[in-house]
Amino acid sequence: MGKIPKSHPRYKSLITREKISKEFKNGIVHETGLIAHGRGEAFDYLIGEKTIPSSMRAAKVAAALFLLAKNPVISINGNVAALSAKECIELAKTIPAKIEVNLFHRTKARVEKIVAMLSKLGAIGIYGVKPDAVIPFIEHDRALCDKNGIYSADVVLVPLEDGDRCEALKKMGKTVITIDLNPLSRTAKTADVTIVDNITRAIPNIRKWVVNFKKNHVSEEELQNIVDSWDNKKNLKEVLSFISKRINSLF
Repeated sequence: MGKIPKSHPRYKSLITREKISKEFKNGIVHETGLIAHGRGEAFDYLIGEKTIPSSMRAAKVAAALFLLAKNPVISINGNVAALSAKECIELAKTIPAKIEVNLFHRTKARVEKIVAMLSKLGAIGIYGVKPDAVIPFIEHDRALCDKNGIYSADVVLVPLEDGDRCEALKKMGKTVITIDLNPLSRTAKTADVTIVDNITRAIPNIRKWVVNFKKNHVSEEELQNIVDSWDNKKNLKEVLSFISKRINSLF
């Protein structure tokens, strides 16, 4: 494909596709990740390919949860690495939080490639390379995790997630934040905080709130009030209402 002009009305979307395609060829993204990305992009169309108000509020709550956490972890899979590796590292350093590589289609080669990518971008102390714990209630390789990472985390961000692990993490008593463009998915409905947004927008938005809270010395009590006022079911209903109204307004 030739150079995509910035004047193209779908420039950002096409650039994102190119990133996914490139990292598939590099062995970072699994082939099924291409399908998952396409499904997410369809929902991005529906919300207008922008951060909607309810999703910005979700990012704010996610930031509050991260700052209240004792052992926060950001989970990275192939698609997350391809689309937002640099932004995830910046977020982890700002909180601070740990980073752990966790893959559904896990191979030693893919893990090593993702770790190499993250390391090159400045990530230090990446977890999940040599998993020494197992998430109960899961039978596939997604159960493999790090004892000092996801296994012992109290708050976990699982972007572009599969429903099985999200449910399992909840059963373990963890607070789960997810980024999922599909408000109807099992993950979206299971998580404590669902950010219905493109990960390329959502991660920077969470970081902006973290920076804002720290800069303004927001107290733990205030952060807890932000968390306590959150209703994820109401959030998802607002997203669906937004999509419905937007579709009706187009015709």
